[in-house]
Amino acid sequence: MAGGQTNSTPKKKDAAVRAQMRNVKYRFADNVAVHIRSLDGALIPAGDHEFPVLDDKNSFKIHIDTAEIAISPTDLGNVLNSYILARAHAPLADVSIAIVHGQLQVKGKLHDKGDIPFEAVGTLSAMPDGKVRLHIEKIKALRLPVKGLMDIFGVDLNDLIKTGKVPGIQVEENDLILDLEQILPPPHMEGKVTAIGVADNLIVQSFGGSAKRPTEKPQNANYMSYQGNQLRFGKLTMTDADIVLNDLDPNDPLDFYLDHYKEQLAAGYTKITPTFQLRVYLKDFDKLGKTKASTKDHAN
Repeated sequence: MAGGQTNSTPKKKDAAVRAQMRNVKYRFADNVAVHIRSLDGALIPAGDHEFPVLDDKNSFKIHIDTAEIAISPTDLGNVLNSYILARAHAPLADVSIAIVHGQLQVKGKLHDKGDIPFEAVGTLSAMPDGKVRLHIEKIKALRLPVKGLMDIFGVDLNDLIKTGKVPGIQVEENDLILDLEQILPPPHMEGKVTAIGVADNLIVQSFGGSAKRPTEKPQNANYMSYQGNQLRFGKLTMTDADIVLNDLDPNDPLDFYLDHYKEQLAAGYTKITPTFQLRVYLKDFDKLGKTKASTKDHAN
């Protein structure tokens, strides 16, 4: 999931590598993934990097022009527990998320109030600035109804948010404002959410307008394409990049995990065209078997 606006400098955008993805399960961590149904955008260098480096997920951001991306409630809960609320002094713990009757149901414990259990129900909507609003319609603690977020969280949460100790979250009366660009771990996604809803037990986000047509007919329906400028992976740096990563098994989404892309490459095969275009066929991460367990040291 992603949200908010980008402040990338023109220099960074000039070095961007055009990106296109279709039907990709993109893993950010062992317990966090999103389903990228379609995406058109670019890999933009981040920090002091001159170009994206696939071996360093902090070296680039995934800038989104148009996309449709889905995330399960379980994965969203894992993001909050493992990254946002794992920080020191976080007011909430053991958060779980479910979709009930088209609304988001959030359960957890008030960590700084003796782990008192709470439950909230709310509705998601996209904001004009590209962030996501979770409007809380009902909330209770210890099975007792309360008036609003500040009644249950108290001033502690508001103070933590103002000091930046809970990044990506703001409180407006009974609403939580989520800047999803800050919530997901790297490589960070940036783009403007134009619509958000729930379907088939998934939270589905739309970015921008309709997806663009591929510039080249892909080998199959599941792929990632990177074109233009420089891109580094492993010991290779490709100038005027032209890489398409195809799914070795097109019968299900391409399961891609950047931390383990080398193992996925080694389990597949690569072709080079007469004009030095690189066409790669990756094995899905969840089909690597024991190879996954032996490569934990590659994770960043």
